[in-house]
Amino acid sequence: MSILDFIRAIFFGIVEGITEWLPISSTGHMILLNSIPFFKLNVSEEFLDLYLVVIQLGAILAVVLIFWNDIWPFGIKKNKDPFKKEGIGRYIMKDKFIMWFKILVACIPAAVVGVLFDDVFDALFYNYVCVAIALIVFGIAFIVVENMIKNLKPKTTSVDSLSFKQSFLIGAFQLVAAIFPGTSRSGATIVGSIGIGINRETAAKFTFYLAIPVMFGASLLKILKFDGSCSGNEIMLLVVGMVTAFVVSLVCIKGLMKYIRKHDFKLFGYYRIVLGVLVLICGVAGLLK
Repeated sequence: MSILDFIRAIFFGIVEGITEWLPISSTGHMILLNSIPFFKLNVSEEFLDLYLVVIQLGAILAVVLIFWNDIWPFGIKKNKDPFKKEGIGRYIMKDKFIMWFKILVACIPAAVVGVLFDDVFDALFYNYVCVAIALIVFGIAFIVVENMIKNLKPKTTSVDSLSFKQSFLIGAFQLVAAIFPGTSRSGATIVGSIGIGINRETAAKFTFYLAIPVMFGASLLKILKFDGSCSGNEIMLLVVGMVTAFVVSLVCIKGLMKYIRKHDFKLFGYYRIVLGVLVLICGVAGLLK
């Protein structure tokens, strides 16, 4: 692995760690980064397809670490609602098990469509034109939704109070991002959640929790479908990218949670629109491949 490849892998990790959690599309940014000749990784096309998905494991491990106390459903301390008062049941946190059932319900739409049509969507939509259009359309959607709800009081203010119907709807919003790169998984679920009366902090938290099975599942699916071979250098590039994404995600997630307590998502909407327009201009000018 050359020094230049090492630097490129770090850049990919930084971009993944930032854009996976901000509602601006990690997949879109990764595709665009690899479209810039200088940043192109020296790997096979088959491995690149695997790399752009599996690198997300580094980012998701940051979620597990930060929110461990909120998502781990076992333990006797701070267990206000045990499954049973005696025996093994007292180590089971019923509220967290219910939360995980809601997360599984939210996973259903993307899981079904992803397994059946993942390769089709990759072939059709993984290009800079589709990414740019998705960036612009959902950037406008962010601004419109924020304007619509600015004087409305959210009805749902905690993850525990989410209903199973709301959870399934959030999963349906996520499905849009599974189909169109550039949409942003976090962006689609957050803006959709806000639109159905869920406050920003709850929407962001549930989006982070939902990412755990979704991204692990997507990575596993890519690994199982991978029928090529990979060199030691390619594996090292993946490890470097994952570690970088993990470290950057730790900072980004904490920063985003602080930001949304006082601000709306319009800024991200404007960013998406500007970036989408720039992508189209660069594509027409032949700067993206």
